[in-house]
Amino acid sequence: MYVLDSSAFIHDFHTTEQTATIPLVREELEDESAYRYDAMEGSGMHIHIPNEDTTEKVQRAARESGDFGVLSETDVRLVAASFELDGTLVTDDYAMQNVAEKLNVDVQVIAREGIDEQRQWRYQCQGCGREFDEEKDRCPICGSQLARKNPS
Repeated sequence: MYVLDSSAFIHDFHTTEQTATIPLVREELEDESAYRYDAMEGSGMHIHIPNEDTTEKVQRAARESGDFGVLSETDVRLVAASFELDGTLVTDDYAMQNVAEKLNVDVQVIAREGIDEQRQWRYQCQGCGREFDEEKDRCPICGSQLARKNPS
């Protein structure tokens, strides 16, 4: 089963396999992509609402990987739906791919190349330059804002 992110509807993803998505995806779509969602729903696409335990598990994984700050509620719930349905997540979102990989959820990309490796993001202070493993609102040393930094 393929679990579809909004990019699947935007890029007119086609498959003969069963498909699923979540209601929040419909809210992100406009014009033709919204019509595609409605047509697929009318043709039997499964609309899934993941349970809160799974959603919390995805949020924990996203915090551990450093992707939590860039994931929307829709993103988190899509990864959770893919996990619960043992499905393949169809998305071009790198942060979603990173969290999905951490949870051993298969991913298929559409218009971009997929991720090559899972990343554990670090955070760097924009003032003093210190690096931290965990995301914080401000640097505990100098009070400046932190920015997500590629760990490589």
